[in-house]
Amino acid sequence: MNSRAPDFTLSDADGGEFSLYDALGTGPVMLTFFKTSCPTCQYGLPFIDRLAGRFDGSGSTAIAVSQDTAIDGERFIAEYGYETRQIFDTEDSGFAVSDAYGLTHVPTVFLIQPGGRIAHTMVSWSKADVEEIARKLGVQPPFRRGESVLPFRPG
Repeated sequence: MNSRAPDFTLSDADGGEFSLYDALGTGPVMLTFFKTSCPTCQYGLPFIDRLAGRFDGSGSTAIAVSQDTAIDGERFIAEYGYETRQIFDTEDSGFAVSDAYGLTHVPTVFLIQPGGRIAHTMVSWSKADVEEIARKLGVQPPFRRGESVLPFRPG
């Protein structure tokens, strides 16, 4: 996919704001849309979070766009040990950002390059897509030796 990512600004649980195009000023952004109640999100986001942990010092940013409330996000953090910064695109806002990105399923991950070009899209869970995103970012995939990882899981 070579289309341009829609710009947006959303708030996090602490009232801070995240602006996509501001973040793109420092490097690529891995943008993950999810719902806390989604079984495929519960399966895949810990791997995405582990991948995000490999970004240190690379200039890349990982951000998770929750379609739930901040309270639901806190529960997700506690249950899954999720550390990626969450911002919120909720029903109260009409899922405006999710709609701008044309979401049909969660999780959906977009790798966005500086300048706003979408370099890769993953819909649902795909181990091969996660490996490709890691390759494009120049980091190691998040899978551990001997770890059993599903090749695909629909969202």
